[in-house]
Amino acid sequence: MNTRIRRVLVANRGEIAVRVIRACRDLGIYSIAVFSDVDRELPHVRLADEAYCLGDPAPRQSYLNIERIVDVARTAKADAIHPGYGFLAENPRFAQAVCSAGFIFVGPPTEAISLMGDKAEARRLAARCGVPILRGIEISDNSDDSVTSNIDDRDFPLLVKAVAGGGGKGMRLVCRREDLASAVRAARSEALNSFGDSRVYVERYLEEARHIEVQVLADQYGHTVHLGERECSIQRRHQKIVEESPSVAIDDQLRAQLGTAAVMLTRECGYCNAGTVEFLLDKNKRFYFLEMNTRVQVEHPVTEMVTGVDIVQQQLRIAAGEHLDVAQEAVRIRGHAVECRIYAEDPLNNFFPSLGRLRYLRTPVAFHTRVDIGFDEGNTVPVQYDPIIAKVLCHGRTRTEALDRMVSALCRFHVVGVATNLSLCRWIMEHERFRRGDFHTRFLDTAFDPQTSLSPPQKLQTIAAIVAAACSLRESPRALTTDGVVSAETWRRRVFD
Repeated sequence: MNTRIRRVLVANRGEIAVRVIRACRDLGIYSIAVFSDVDRELPHVRLADEAYCLGDPAPRQSYLNIERIVDVARTAKADAIHPGYGFLAENPRFAQAVCSAGFIFVGPPTEAISLMGDKAEARRLAARCGVPILRGIEISDNSDDSVTSNIDDRDFPLLVKAVAGGGGKGMRLVCRREDLASAVRAARSEALNSFGDSRVYVERYLEEARHIEVQVLADQYGHTVHLGERECSIQRRHQKIVEESPSVAIDDQLRAQLGTAAVMLTRECGYCNAGTVEFLLDKNKRFYFLEMNTRVQVEHPVTEMVTGVDIVQQQLRIAAGEHLDVAQEAVRIRGHAVECRIYAEDPLNNFFPSLGRLRYLRTPVAFHTRVDIGFDEGNTVPVQYDPIIAKVLCHGRTRTEALDRMVSALCRFHVVGVATNLSLCRWIMEHERFRRGDFHTRFLDTAFDPQTSLSPPQKLQTIAAIVAAACSLRESPRALTTDGVVSAETWRRRVFD
């Protein structure tokens, strides 16, 4: 690693902040963390070489506060700022502010963020490059006539999507013409609140489509490579839950076509650093450009596990002006990797967030298992942010071996204090359709029924909580009474409070 970057401020929180800090440590870079008032006990604060409080937990006052983050970078004498994912990671104003203040932005150029962040412009670029796109129409104003005038009844079902959107926000599925105008109004409102931009467009909705994405890396010297694809079709509310690589739906010929399209788009938009080009794949194996994410993805470890390429280290090296040391002909997909996102949410209650203190937390440990986690036991999952707790990843020589290892890992992941989607992830891993690769983006909508798919008796849940608490007490002698006997009150507090 050259000496152009010696001190990096990580402008994020939780597991991605931990991930970046560890990459900095491996490269001998001094790491600087930031945190809001409710995050001061999180692991990323402790792991960093230095940490600064941003203040109020409200995102706009902390992790979305551009001026405050840049001021902290000045105080900490940082050379560079890594945005992680979410928050300001794809905000061109933030990238510009970082560069204008004299820091290195660990990400793509501002112009590329602006271009690919505008979904309508990105679609036009893809069309110019000859990459297939779905028929779409940008809606210019709020009138019902503007919304419906260019839409044919044969176009339904449609997706209304925010031009500046992401993460499923500002998105509505519309199956009937009479619902279109109200869906556009709702999407506009959500898009304005989420991204400060109310523009939306509509495109044809592909039923039973797969969500496939291609990881790309590009340096400042015109060297661009792709690292294969990730399958991201297991979603709820357009949010990914399970990712894997390689995809069971992709053969070598189609992989090459997707990779070529992704690399071409990356070069055409003047991209540099790590990024992801996303596609939809229909039942007939035809692919269509969806969008480009101009940041490191939540699911980047899936690609790391099958290629051996450390994507975050590559981000830092590229930002420091180094040549990309990954040759396309040297990229090899070895075995199979699968990732489950562990959320503090209740699948039995419409995936409602379950917030509170993690009274007991134990994660699986195994040679072929990786856990990226942003919390310690005793930390609180706050209301202000996305409730992701961890990502569990397993690698195997085959897909079946990777899935079997994931089932074992999920059974050894224990949380007391909040509800989680662990049981849902286990259900997916063991589902016969998922096992044989027969799924699409609406798999959960069509196959999952919370009342029948997940129905462990409450008694078994209570027993599991008691066993977990017993393990915790065994490891923490201070929880015992003076004569070594656990009091009834201690049991009650540990298990049920």
